[in-house]
Amino acid sequence: MKTAIMTGLLSACLVASVNVALAQDGYQVISVADGGTVTGTVKWVGPLPHLTTLPISKDPQICDPESTKTRDLERLIVGPQGGVANTVVYLKDVSRGKAFDLPEQRRFLDQKHCRYEPHILLVPKNALLQMKSSDATLHTVHMDGAATYNLPFPFPDQVISRPMNSQGVVNLKCNGGHVWMNAEMFVAPHPYYAVTDESGKFELTNVPPGQYEIVAWHEGWSVAREESMFDVLTEKRVQRPLFSDPRISEKKVTVNPNETSVVSFSLQK
Repeated sequence: MKTAIMTGLLSACLVASVNVALAQDGYQVISVADGGTVTGTVKWVGPLPHLTTLPISKDPQICDPESTKTRDLERLIVGPQGGVANTVVYLKDVSRGKAFDLPEQRRFLDQKHCRYEPHILLVPKNALLQMKSSDATLHTVHMDGAATYNLPFPFPDQVISRPMNSQGVVNLKCNGGHVWMNAEMFVAPHPYYAVTDESGKFELTNVPPGQYEIVAWHEGWSVAREESMFDVLTEKRVQRPLFSDPRISEKKVTVNPNETSVVSFSLQK
């Protein structure tokens, strides 16, 4: 009981500290009167591209418990009805609105069976990203972009936290020789960000009435080239994929008081 209470208090304190930091940084938390909702879908149009898979070339007993031998890079996931998962949808240039309520599961990174989970992270600007590895092998979280860390995880279930102080996109890779591991993170300056689910749906709630630009961002899924890097454990040189540029679409949306606005996006080859 005490643990649950302390956890709740800690979460409340973290949310409060994030909101204070963001208020100092330009985003103002207000009580949103008559807020509206923006919802919609991201759909795939046309034939699907060929998607690269990589052989599981290291630690198969940990990385490949089902003996599939290869790993999908998870860069493009299209559902049976054409919905595109893992698209980040957000409003541009929002300076005031509701308090942060980004999903907690997208602010905690696990390394499990040599995959980054979740594949898309959303972390408030000036907040902490928490990370751990569930695998009994050496992983690293190498970040570039809006954050630049290179963090080793030699032991399972050891939680490490780092602040995310600059907004933007962060690319995640493993320098431990697991070259298929990849993920993307958005460091968000306001709470009007969402990640599409398996059916391509998204929802932004409690939006102050007004006119906005709305953006759909999807990571590139093609392997553009490879880069040579050292496995930090074996000190052998291995090849790691580098991906094509992200696909970005923008539209305008009007949010009316207590109403729902619908916006749809499409992706294709």
